Amino acid sequence: MLTARIRSIRQKLSGFNSKLVLPLKFMCVGGVLFTGIAISGIGDGDGDIDPGIDPGETVSDYELNEASRFASQSTFGLRYEEIEKIANKRRYLWLEEQFNIPPTLHKPIAEDLITRQAAGEWDEFVRNPLKLRTVIHRFAWWQQTMTAEDVVRQRVAYSLSQFFVVSDRAIVLRLTPYSLTSFYDLLLENAFGNFRDLLKGVALSPAMGHYLSHANNRKANPARNRFPDENFAREVMQLFSIGLYELNIDGTLKLDANGEPIPTYDNDDIREMAKIFTGLTYAGEGHYWGRRYFDHTDAEVFSLPMIMYENRHEPGEKVLIDGTVVPAGQPGMDDVEAAIDVLFNHPNVGPFFCKQLIQRLVTSNPSPEYVERVARAFNGETGSPRGDMKAVLRAIFFDPEAEIGTWSQTFGRLKEPVVRMVSLARIFNYTSDSGEYYNTGYWLELFAKQHPLASPSVFNFYQPDYSPVGEILDNNMVAPEFQITTSTTVIGITNYIGLAIFNENQLFHTFRPHFEVPRIDLSEYEELATEPDDLIKRLDIVLTQGQLSQATKNIVKDVLDNVDDVKERTQIAIYLILISPDSAVED
Repeated sequence: MLTARIRSIRQKLSGFNSKLVLPLKFMCVGGVLFTGIAISGIGDGDGDIDPGIDPGETVSDYELNEASRFASQSTFGLRYEEIEKIANKRRYLWLEEQFNIPPTLHKPIAEDLITRQAAGEWDEFVRNPLKLRTVIHRFAWWQQTMTAEDVVRQRVAYSLSQFFVVSDRAIVLRLTPYSLTSFYDLLLENAFGNFRDLLKGVALSPAMGHYLSHANNRKANPARNRFPDENFAREVMQLFSIGLYELNIDGTLKLDANGEPIPTYDNDDIREMAKIFTGLTYAGEGHYWGRRYFDHTDAEVFSLPMIMYENRHEPGEKVLIDGTVVPAGQPGMDDVEAAIDVLFNHPNVGPFFCKQLIQRLVTSNPSPEYVERVARAFNGETGSPRGDMKAVLRAIFFDPEAEIGTWSQTFGRLKEPVVRMVSLARIFNYTSDSGEYYNTGYWLELFAKQHPLASPSVFNFYQPDYSPVGEILDNNMVAPEFQITTSTTVIGITNYIGLAIFNENQLFHTFRPHFEVPRIDLSEYEELATEPDDLIKRLDIVLTQGQLSQATKNIVKDVLDNVDDVKERTQIAIYLILISPDSAVED
């Protein structure tokens, strides 16, 4: 599959590649304890904050690596000059600036492409309209992920999309571009808001309503043996809020007198919750109960929250998980608000949600102390309201364990394919003269079996408690991303990285000649390549946050000393570091 040019370059690496095909680092998190360190000074935004380095002051390598580490956790990757800005400004101030940038949304991209297609701009898509329609939401995702200024919001929204899961595997969602772009915009708009608003927005999202079948969910009719659909009622508790078992605030399981986990809900609770989510259907002009057919150009149907049809809503009293009684006779939306309140205020939500957000952004095995500190921020103990996402993110990024986790041999996470490839494109300046970064995601799915908004089920690509057989399992730790890591995907993503670097324009797959294919621009690194040590040092900062092992440095240096062409030297250095364990595992 690789081109002849890549094969010729690989021949130059003969004898060196074998040294780099190593097992991935033992990945987990342990327990450096920082229980005596408070987070309130960061979590609530009070107190004095260092205004940053004087513009005339030189930034140290340590400060650059710390800034790069922070960027790796909070974004999809930043170029060197952007890392320098963080180091100069200080992370706290830079993050507060990010909080104030308005969201860069996906729906406008869908609107533009749908309008242009309807106007007949592309003959090919007039003849075969589904060819473009089914990937518009992906075009929007790549466009905004590559170009948006709100880089933290974009990364956090992606993490939220792995918690609140919908997927283009559902054919109706794939055929209606506004469904998935509007759902993702919901995550973007609330990424720095409040978790309660997120939970309510997801519950009323038409995309979620279709995906988990509570749109057009009718009240019971026992005479016809018809009862409310329980799909969403189950998942909103199991996956989106409280989880299966009661938790301590540090995320550890509560146990009963027999040492067994305590379930958070039972089948009766599911049935009662299912009654709450009856009577909801799609909004928009000319709305009617039971709508199931959609015009892909109708933005309202999948952009507006679902609405309540009272005559289809389950009447009567409902008893929820904490014993809350939802009275009979009130409007259906009041029932929904009551259920959202019960879930939002459940003591499990903080540790359950925060632990998974830490896993997506920082480390697979946060210590109980780390989880507790972040959960307390969620609970409002740092001065912000309960569920405040900004307080949660401050607590995650500025926790001592996140900042100096490399002191522990058990800290880190395997970088998932989406993050690895988007980071490659962003760090190494994939550019487009047209300003278009449209990508069908074909190569990413082919090589790595992953793409945003494309998981095989509501359970995402991997479970948060997945442990591969071996040392990780033996040490009672988890490594979720290993669930999609096979010999096939390891080889596939290695080849994909090679295509993206050596073929220069193979990271993106789009419809040519209608859309430009972005190309990698390595000119700033080629300037450093005359001195291999300088090139390796710069790559260590942007790719491995100063954690490139001496063994890998030596291998890369030995290879570069035998390559004269500056361009090939640059490409080979990047390739070798990107396929090394030092880059594949974030620690």
